[in-house]
Amino acid sequence: MSTAELDARARQAKEELDAQTCRVVAYHFHDSTGCPFWLEKKRELKFDPLKEVRCYDDLKKFPEFQDEWLRGGPIRRWVPQGHAGKPVYVFETGGTTGIPKSRMVIDDFRTDYELFSHTLPDEYFPKGANWLMLGPSGPRRLRLAVEHLCQYRGGICFCIDLDPRWVVKLIKKGWMEHLEEYKKHCIDQAVTVLTAGHDIKCMFATPKLLDALALGLEERGTSIQEVGITGIFSGGTEFTPQWTRYCVEELFGGPPEVSGVYMTPTYGNTLMGLACSKPVTAADGYKISYYAPQPRAVVEVVSFDDYNQVVPYGETGRVKLTTLTDEFFVPGFMERDEGEREQPFEKYPWDGVSGVRPFHEFASSTTVGVY
Repeated sequence: MSTAELDARARQAKEELDAQTCRVVAYHFHDSTGCPFWLEKKRELKFDPLKEVRCYDDLKKFPEFQDEWLRGGPIRRWVPQGHAGKPVYVFETGGTTGIPKSRMVIDDFRTDYELFSHTLPDEYFPKGANWLMLGPSGPRRLRLAVEHLCQYRGGICFCIDLDPRWVVKLIKKGWMEHLEEYKKHCIDQAVTVLTAGHDIKCMFATPKLLDALALGLEERGTSIQEVGITGIFSGGTEFTPQWTRYCVEELFGGPPEVSGVYMTPTYGNTLMGLACSKPVTAADGYKISYYAPQPRAVVEVVSFDDYNQVVPYGETGRVKLTTLTDEFFVPGFMERDEGEREQPFEKYPWDGVSGVRPFHEFASSTTVGVY
């Protein structure tokens, strides 16, 4: 694609983002459709969102979104009146200590993962194939989202029990023997399902659990390929170029055209949905660049000193997230991550982020756990 064509696509994406911003802000701040939280917050603002938000950049008029606003209830203050009467899910994040952050959801997780489904190559993620969900269960978005992804593609999803809060507690207490036993317990569940004749070809796994699964299968004299896995969707803070190289070369035995196993890294969370990665290749040093699902969500890499200032391409900054759907509006949520700003490219003509890792000011107090 020529520079002119890429520029044209970038302009179109910007127009779509501006239109989505105006529509979503109007929805959440109108008395007939908005949610109690934003209708109440509107009285505190120094501007009128219904009149003064005309493009995405106008969201800078909002004060910084506070982490604490998502802790505790009532959860119904986040349900837009335009969605009244619909079944509501609650997804949680965090919660190892204190009250977890909660997000109400109706259909967003389905929409996000249906969009993601269209990025998966059918050669390695066959339609109709069964899946294994090797990740956190409980009140987490991932559990239901991966199951919906599997069902949307025509398969049946098998899941394991995994409490990531217990994993973090074990690490903090230094109970590493217990941690190893719990990890073994989770891997045993996965191996049992994979070797029970369920014809599972695809799976989700966090990097640490994928590594443990590969070693667990090796101890039993088999491998990821031999149990029939061809497509792996993975995500987590451990997704580094070094780990990806190790995974492709050591655990799989080579790139997809050699090993028959395709892995796609993702960066996602309860608030954003799912950011897909640019194709990861050995020629590019296994570099992983993520692109948010615009216009439903936007990721920016901003200055550590000014959260309204995007850093130059290739520079390091903190990850800033904005969520823009009819169900949920979050302007400028500061993630507990940092990374480098990446150039747009053909498939995703907007900014990306690479090198995602815990924000350096929090890194010493962040316990990664199963991710």
